[in-house]
Amino acid sequence: MADMGAFREAVTAWAAGGPGEPAHELAARLSVRAAVLLEGPSDVAAVDALAESRGRDLAAEGICVLPIGGAMSVGRYARLLGSPGLGLRLTGLCDERERPYYARAFEQVGAAQQSFFVCAADLEDELIRVLGVARVQELVRAEGDLRALQTFLRQPAQQGRAPQQQFRRFLGTKKGRKIHYGRVLVEALEPDRVPAPLEGLLSSL
Repeated sequence: MADMGAFREAVTAWAAGGPGEPAHELAARLSVRAAVLLEGPSDVAAVDALAESRGRDLAAEGICVLPIGGAMSVGRYARLLGSPGLGLRLTGLCDERERPYYARAFEQVGAAQQSFFVCAADLEDELIRVLGVARVQELVRAEGDLRALQTFLRQPAQQGRAPQQQFRRFLGTKKGRKIHYGRVLVEALEPDRVPAPLEGLLSSL
């Protein structure tokens, strides 16, 4: 049976220059109604984790949460999935520095600019700020990464940096770590302490 993962793969292949028919067929079969355009898989992990914590199954609701491989790709995905293509409702989450890419892409396909949400630096920064450095260090210890963190913090390049910047950089130092902690940090949030961009995104769906 087809699932949302198959639809994501079909859309990714389409965006890379492949045929669009598989995405069209799966969109109809799965009753896909909305697409959440996210810069990378760590953002997907965070959005999925928050949805699950609220008892929601986004795929079952016809919502495709999609990593697009960086903000510079948002225009291509918006054309394929928005009004010029599949006609899905579009939303998304991006970093402040990538806001112009999203604004231009959404405007070009007639999607309201307020339908995407913006993190000040990035989503990891938002999560670390809400949780606090001490709590994030507890989570790193619980995940078995404390020794790696301590080694990282001794590097000359990290001296003089604010602790929040150090932790944010640490999450990106090993393949897969950012994705893993996207879920870990969200699962550690108090229900009423979700970063505003992430809360806004889920509430809009």
